[in-house]
Amino acid sequence: MGTYQNILVAIDLNEEADKVVRKACQMGLQTGAKLTLIHVTEPLSYAYGGDIPMDLSSIQKQLHEHAEQRMSNFVQQHKLDDVDQLLVSGHIETEVHRVANELSSDLIVVGSHGRHGLALLLGSTSNGILHGATCDVLAVRI
Repeated sequence: MGTYQNILVAIDLNEEADKVVRKACQMGLQTGAKLTLIHVTEPLSYAYGGDIPMDLSSIQKQLHEHAEQRMSNFVQQHKLDDVDQLLVSGHIETEVHRVANELSSDLIVVGSHGRHGLALLLGSTSNGILHGATCDVLAVRI
């Protein structure tokens, strides 16, 4: 097995992301890989299925701006200024897979709550990323 060259780190921009980023940074230091952070915001229309007869674009814009600020704060807090950051909108698993392919990522690092039973059967974001990825996936227990 060769070493990793391009690591995509999928984060949620909450306190649990700290552990995911620390593990990814360790992997990057060990392998000399380039790290890229990605945060995906899902459009409000996904949550409501388009059933709400109103224009959500201004709220969506505010959510995106808030995510930009949180990403900036997260990068500063963890001293990750030299790490590429991406903030995209769409279905989380789809966007992580798309970006991983575009960047020729050979590892995706994602947090996982390690749920069991019914929660495992219903799936999770990390499970969706794992099963659709064309590269290795490291699920960091959070």
